Amino acid sequence: MNNHIANALTQYFRCPERYIRIVSKAPLSTKCGYFQFGKEATCYGSYYGHQAPESPTATLHDASADIELRNGTVYLPFDPSQVADNFLCERYTHEWRDSVVMSALAKAYYLIRPVLSIGVRRHLQKIYLSGWDKLAFPRWPLDCSVDNLFRQLMLLSLSSNGNEPIPFIWFWPEGASSCAVMTHDVETESGRDFCPELMDIDDVYGIKSSFQIIPEQRYRVNRDYLRSIRERGFEVAVHDLNHDGHLYKDRNQFVERAAKINLYGKEYGAEGFRAAVLYRKQLWYEALSFSYDMSVPNVAHLDPQRGGCCTVMPYFIGNILEIPVTTTQDYTLFYILDDYSIDLWKQQIELIMKEHGLISFIVHADYIRKPRERRIYEELLGQLAQRREENGVWITTPVEVNRWWRQRAEMRLVEYGGDWHIEGQGRERARVAYASKKGNQLVFTLPDAETLFIGQAV
Repeated sequence: MNNHIANALTQYFRCPERYIRIVSKAPLSTKCGYFQFGKEATCYGSYYGHQAPESPTATLHDASADIELRNGTVYLPFDPSQVADNFLCERYTHEWRDSVVMSALAKAYYLIRPVLSIGVRRHLQKIYLSGWDKLAFPRWPLDCSVDNLFRQLMLLSLSSNGNEPIPFIWFWPEGASSCAVMTHDVETESGRDFCPELMDIDDVYGIKSSFQIIPEQRYRVNRDYLRSIRERGFEVAVHDLNHDGHLYKDRNQFVERAAKINLYGKEYGAEGFRAAVLYRKQLWYEALSFSYDMSVPNVAHLDPQRGGCCTVMPYFIGNILEIPVTTTQDYTLFYILDDYSIDLWKQQIELIMKEHGLISFIVHADYIRKPRERRIYEELLGQLAQRREENGVWITTPVEVNRWWRQRAEMRLVEYGGDWHIEGQGRERARVAYASKKGNQLVFTLPDAETLFIGQAV
């Protein structure tokens, strides 16, 4: 058995390794390409016996046709741990990422951005993002290729174990169906001054949020301001250094800025970080001394740096937990899509809940001060509060997600007395769930809560 394959699957589900008997065939191609794995999982990685297409728009072969089950072991024509890592670290974008992120156009735009009105910025951004709706991959408005990959592997593991239910540690504490977090990036002095009123709005719906604060140049940050956020039960995270769009311009400059950012993190008592404009280079994260990051979108068709991690679950990049942005930003919704409703947000919420994943929002303190935008935001909060009451969604802050996900990653299932039990810090909040196969569907059950969740069809 490939230990790295088992590790990837057991880290996702937190299930006993003894149930995972999956290996990759050899030899795999030296170059990566695109292929399908069932109906819902697009993959990018090396393939057995031939080179897969380099473009997601090509006719993609379904790897399910090349799976073999022999003597209780599943033989795959690819390495699923490689595929997952390619998406989670956005390695599939390597051919064009740097030219997009730091193009001459992007540099010029951020040089003059401070003096541009929102109207001019909107016009330039729409030109830059033209054609976004024709991108084949990741899938809009939500891509769950990584999650669907692991669910397909769980179905195969069930088959290799004679369809015996497989125990695992449920994704969220107390058996919550999904999780939701609200974050507020604060980009201007006006946004900073609106924070007290924004906290009042959030409190009406019983939702505590995280405020991402820019340390330099944009506005004055003092201890009283930070304390006013924390004393009300909200969270403070660091948002870039000065929001000039150049954090990842080159490695040496990034390291210098990261050192300053780390100091601000200590000064603010902040565990989390988010880069400006969701720019990111995951291979450079080692220079950041934060516990978690919130800079990677699920699907980035409408962001300057395209790509996306293709998952709705938190995941580790080295020692940093990535809490991905899984919904469309408010600025994008209002000013790029010209959509003044919560219809898209509701669609994304439904899709994420189907995967029992993390529903994470960026709603800027700067862009919801006007009555129309504020009304839409309050409608969204009402929708989340309703999901909490009717569907058992856990609404919390990023720091609590980070704490839980780290605890869950260290928990393990042990069997004694004919039952499965959870060991590890935080186990009192954890729940044993079971994955089983019902017809052509993956089914999750939480026996203690008498809850059944339907996963994906084969």
